[in-house]
Amino acid sequence: MKRPTIGIAANEVADAGETLHHLPISYTPLGYVRAVQQAGGLPLILPIGDSATAKEYIAQIDKLVLAGGQDVSPKFYGQEKTINLSSYLQRDEFELALIDEALLQKKPIFAVCRGMQLINVALGGTLLQDISNHSDIVHMQAPIPKEVPTHVIETLDESRLSAIYGRKTHVNSFHHQAVDKLAQGLCKTAWSPDGIIEGLEAAERRIMGVQWHPDFAYDALSQEMAAFRYVVNDL
Repeated sequence: MKRPTIGIAANEVADAGETLHHLPISYTPLGYVRAVQQAGGLPLILPIGDSATAKEYIAQIDKLVLAGGQDVSPKFYGQEKTINLSSYLQRDEFELALIDEALLQKKPIFAVCRGMQLINVALGGTLLQDISNHSDIVHMQAPIPKEVPTHVIETLDESRLSAIYGRKTHVNSFHHQAVDKLAQGLCKTAWSPDGIIEGLEAAERRIMGVQWHPDFAYDALSQEMAAFRYVVNDL
């Protein structure tokens, strides 16, 4: 049986540090690669490039994974910056093109953290630029180790996330932004006690997004590896 090819949208850094001679690099966190491999998929890294190439990239994969990283620029959801953001326009533009093509070609999408926020923006939703005034839960857990779950979430009955994680579980947390207005066609399928949206899905499309990081804990928590198995084999 042919292994599913899972396209993972890459990130970039301008200076990789002394060990790599301060080179600019294109990269993907290894957790995505290893988890996809363990789930039986073939990971294929999609480097940031010209949006016009998105059609060809999506044609070569079976499913698309959108990873975490920089803040989504508020220009894409009709707002001005209200705080200092770490946005990267070229990445936003390329990944928005990947999303458009994945929807056109009917390819499933799994979106993590920033990726979930970008899916919401791509479909017409908005973001909270800073959740510090909206919650008393710590959503940026550093320096607590990345694989340690730090707050509870609940999931929607009969949702994909409920089938993977159960009705209630604990997850890690590394974000200062969140979904605000939910895009038409998306459904809130996980949330934290403060009301922050932690998961979303689309009833009519094979889209699943999570605000936490399964890639940080796939080798420590069975529920996170189960999420990757679902994405690779069932989404």
